[in-house]
Amino acid sequence: MNLFNFNPGDLMSFYLTLFRVSIVLFLLPFFGGQSIPTMVKAALTIVVTVAIWPYVHVDGALMPSSPWNIAIMILGEMVLGLVLGISVNVMFSAIQTGGNFIGVQMGFSMVNVLDPLTGTNEAVTAHFLYMTALLVFLSLNGHLYLLSAMVESFKYIPPGQLFISSKLTAQIMTISKDLFVLAVKVASPIIASIFVVDLSLALISKMAPQMNVLMLGFPLKIMVGFFFLSLVFTVLALYVGDYVVGLPSLLLNILKAGSPPDLMLGN
Repeated sequence: MNLFNFNPGDLMSFYLTLFRVSIVLFLLPFFGGQSIPTMVKAALTIVVTVAIWPYVHVDGALMPSSPWNIAIMILGEMVLGLVLGISVNVMFSAIQTGGNFIGVQMGFSMVNVLDPLTGTNEAVTAHFLYMTALLVFLSLNGHLYLLSAMVESFKYIPPGQLFISSKLTAQIMTISKDLFVLAVKVASPIIASIFVVDLSLALISKMAPQMNVLMLGFPLKIMVGFFFLSLVFTVLALYVGDYVVGLPSLLLNILKAGSPPDLMLGN
């Protein structure tokens, strides 16, 4: 007798969807922040799983039968989450790196704050630019693109079938190479302005040796740095906006690169 028309295949399908959501979702930026309580993460996992489960139509037969194969499947889901997370974290890491460059130039290298999202100490300028970039990212619905990519991942990469190919590796290398380029673009206005200040102070010290250039240099660098930092926000918003616009195609290319060859031939 089958009470309530219970189908074990549907339960396995729900479990497979829950595995990917609970692993991949919280390896992505913003969703996996350490400042978010565990109970909130668990509730969000259940809500997202229930919302997308009827849409993704995961075959319950894909659930491995042995614990060893289940562990391998979970490891593959973790790799998928890390790959998708890297595609977005590179942008935020580049902005933080640029902020550290700015902090060193302004004399703030010893002024560190605790980042509540990552749990690490960073320069105050790096944290300030990071939070600004995160707010721009959220205001442009970048987090919705991440959720959409996670849902689309079921279409291109069934649970436990991530294919690590040279094409996927090339995608990650292409994304990672832009880290320092973007960092220099963000920090270059302030680096250039403070370089001019240092050059001016060097000339002053030669022309007027009796002047205490060291005491004059610290407040002058901070003042010039804050002035040009206010101008960086517009440039930062443009960079983040351009990145968010290209994010759907970027995530789609990553999913296609990690898709099994037989599934890609079928599509």
